[in-house]
Amino acid sequence: MKSKLILMFTIFSMISFTKTSAQEIKNKKLNIIVIAAHPDDADNKFGGTAALFAEMGHKVKFLSVTNGDAGHQNKGGGHLAKIRRKEAQEAAKRLGIEEYKVLDNHDGELMPSLDVRMQIIREIRDWDADIVLSPRPLDYHPDHRYTGMLVQDAAYMVIVPNIAPDTPPLKHNPVFLYLEDHFQKPNPFQPDIAVDITKTYDKKIAALDAHESQMYEWLPWTEGKLDKVPKGENERREWLRKNWGGSITPEERKSLIKWYGKEHAENVNYAESFEITEYGRQPTEEEIKQLFPMLKLKSNQ
Repeated sequence: MKSKLILMFTIFSMISFTKTSAQEIKNKKLNIIVIAAHPDDADNKFGGTAALFAEMGHKVKFLSVTNGDAGHQNKGGGHLAKIRRKEAQEAAKRLGIEEYKVLDNHDGELMPSLDVRMQIIREIRDWDADIVLSPRPLDYHPDHRYTGMLVQDAAYMVIVPNIAPDTPPLKHNPVFLYLEDHFQKPNPFQPDIAVDITKTYDKKIAALDAHESQMYEWLPWTEGKLDKVPKGENERREWLRKNWGGSITPEERKSLIKWYGKEHAENVNYAESFEITEYGRQPTEEEIKQLFPMLKLKSNQ
């Protein structure tokens, strides 16, 4: 009889613990940090998803590793860096995210140095990140490549107490994800997670619109299309929609079907996708739904 009572108490305790843990996970406010090379990069790759997280009450931080002081055909240096910081702050307001921080490393001169790695480690720790996103170290731009490499190099070190000991280490390793790109060699991007951003696509366009020096000046100039940029505000945003809307690849559509179901996925107009890296924590599908609750909510409808 005594042994039965002990067994029943043990089972009851396990059930209670499971319920409590599940409730804690359900109620947890997530901390997401997107680490990109330049002001506007994170908006382009994660703007719609960031707005969804923000609408759900989670904390999103964009971090630009460089100050963007080289990204213009006419302006440069500290003057341009100041402009781009101001644009980043406006973009953050339009997305509804917590913070948009710009580090003071020179644009076009980023190297995967120990000093910058320590900056990255401290930023991830200070944000107590659950999810960390960055470019893959495969890209046309050296700043993009080295940002990806820096985040890779920081991935394990964020939990090591003797590294950057002035900032408390994380208790648990975050999930590290790559932002989408179109590069094929040595291996193409894999859309492990795809998020429907149709609802927040207008916010993403509004955030990109805030980066006037890039969207309407620098990037069109690099493509020889400066004369094609409209003058009116509404016309400019519509121009952004046509040029920065992005198409959904067959692989991305498969991922949408996995996370949302076929009926919903076939009607998605805009999406953002992410690849799970081999660094940091390796999440199960159930953990991914907890980390991306917009997937969980949709899949239960």
